[in-house]
Amino acid sequence: MGPGVVVLPDLYFSFAEETMARRAQPFNVIIQGRRLEVGDTLKRYAERKLRKLSRHLGHLREAQVVLEVERQRSAGRTQVAEVTVWGDGLVLRGTHRSGDMFASIDGVVEKLEKQIEKRRSRLIEKRRIDATRSKRRQVAGAEAALRAVPTPPLPPEIVRIKRFPMKPMAAEDAIIEMERLGHAFFVYRDAQTEKINVIYRRKSGDYGLIEPD
Repeated sequence: MGPGVVVLPDLYFSFAEETMARRAQPFNVIIQGRRLEVGDTLKRYAERKLRKLSRHLGHLREAQVVLEVERQRSAGRTQVAEVTVWGDGLVLRGTHRSGDMFASIDGVVEKLEKQIEKRRSRLIEKRRIDATRSKRRQVAGAEAALRAVPTPPLPPEIVRIKRFPMKPMAAEDAIIEMERLGHAFFVYRDAQTEKINVIYRRKSGDYGLIEPD
């Protein structure tokens, strides 16, 4: 921040996106002199310079300009331009001193413009960061929503195929073989019919037999 410029840090204001919408609102410039009679030429010059600020801020309400001559023994007369600008939620103050009042007006307006541009850059950067964070949140939310969608169960698959020679035997032999293996059922080829049968253990402790037609 340049010397002589004070911006209240807790006040927020927007920039270029509001300029066109609010440019038509009146911007009053009040000029007064201290130990100085402000002529029409100086007044018109100050008004023209200050109205340029509305190019950067379209919601300015009023500007108060105090033009003063300070008498100092060592430096002679110092020409001082002090400006206070009010807008929607905004107060800007700036002061510039020089040996010429026109130069002091130029200086204080330049300081205010630089401060406005600095705050504009901060706002643009903040909006860029906010947009990036918002996009990341949207992506994260979409990913979370996808993870929350239940995955349909896959159909059962045959994970093992067992092949073994099947010699003909009687049902009694098939029971003995099933008990020896510790299985709940046993597939065998019947010695009389040559068909594939299944012997199995029932809950009652007895055995059941499955024969094909």
